[in-house]
Amino acid sequence: MKLPKYPLEQLMLIKERRLEEAEKRLQEKKQLLATEQKKLKALEEEAKKVHDHKEEKIKQLDEELDQGTDSLRLDVSYKYLKVVHEDLARKKKKVLEQDKVVKKAEEQVHIARQEMLKKQQEVEKLNLHKSEWKKQVLKEIEHKEAIESDEIGSAKYSALKRAKKAVQSREKRRKNTP
Repeated sequence: MKLPKYPLEQLMLIKERRLEEAEKRLQEKKQLLATEQKKLKALEEEAKKVHDHKEEKIKQLDEELDQGTDSLRLDVSYKYLKVVHEDLARKKKKVLEQDKVVKKAEEQVHIARQEMLKKQQEVEKLNLHKSEWKKQVLKEIEHKEAIESDEIGSAKYSALKRAKKAVQSREKRRKNTP
């Protein structure tokens, strides 16, 4: 006997498609996170270069002060250091802003992962239900086939019994007739 179509097949297809979409969204969020992390790393490297440059200029200014330089040169050095300091402050601000973007991207990855896991559980539940349904249907089919087999066996037995009786009754008639 052929197995009937699973009644929740359409729902299962929908759940599987939603799972695929959730997996795809998760991959997109992970790629976005990786891109944002690369940007953050680049900004941190830029900020470090400006910081190192500032430290170098401060050292250079200290050396000039130790050697006794004129006030005009000191004034130019201080103004340059102020510009470098402002540049460093801008770079650090960009790093902090990018860090917030990275944290938001991480949160989106987390949310997408949770959503994907939820969809995965729904598909697994339906798969489990389908396998239990299949076992139940097979058990019912087996039971029906056993009943049919019993009925067929009973019918054959009855037919054989009738045929045997008919043969016996004919033989009796033959014996009774001269």
